[in-house]
Amino acid sequence: MTVNEFKDLPGFKDANVAELESIGITTVDQLKEAVMDKAKAKEIIKTLSGVGPKTVENWQKIFSSNEAPKAPKAEKKEAAEEKTEVVEADAYTVQPKPELDDETVETLAKRAIISGKRPAFKRQEWFRYKMLGEKWRRPKGIHSKMKRGLKRRPPMVEIGYGGPAKTRGLHPSGFEEVLVYNVDDLENIDPKKQAVRIGGTVGTKKRITIEDRAKELGIRVLNRMV
Repeated sequence: MTVNEFKDLPGFKDANVAELESIGITTVDQLKEAVMDKAKAKEIIKTLSGVGPKTVENWQKIFSSNEAPKAPKAEKKEAAEEKTEVVEADAYTVQPKPELDDETVETLAKRAIISGKRPAFKRQEWFRYKMLGEKWRRPKGIHSKMKRGLKRRPPMVEIGYGGPAKTRGLHPSGFEEVLVYNVDDLENIDPKKQAVRIGGTVGTKKRITIEDRAKELGIRVLNRMV
């Protein structure tokens, strides 16, 4: 597919032309360079209405296919033998870690051991009736042998199976989880003790904005897109 004008790209709207001009892109070649750059691709997704990550990824494939014209099979074999491309992976960025005291670190380790030994609690007679499912429900019948704790009956949820109270509700990394829905929610976060989880109803563009702002503030995002 040959791209001579903006409208040749799938998913591109007439309103996007003015939006591209606002970020200094006026030609197809400039858009091509921006799409291939990871940081500028994010900016395009933020700026253009109706354009998301999948659309930009599709544009990248189209521009890539235009760069390499089809060559005869013999030439392809020779090129493959002569030249081997080495693709370098992006450097891994270490995520922020919480500042924990020795007692909390020790308690988290104990909690992990207890969680590994904890049995899987399943609903009474889950194996007999498929419609019940395996999700835990406390037995309530007056004749229930499981409720009475008779031998060879599945275990029930009891206080003795619980983990340490000090680390109850903490993320395995040691952070206290805070649910956020917009950029303003990040202002009151303590990056030393708290990490954020972006709400499931947040759209892609707003999610990218939240992740970028969290990176600037040194806040860890537990459910990053990448």
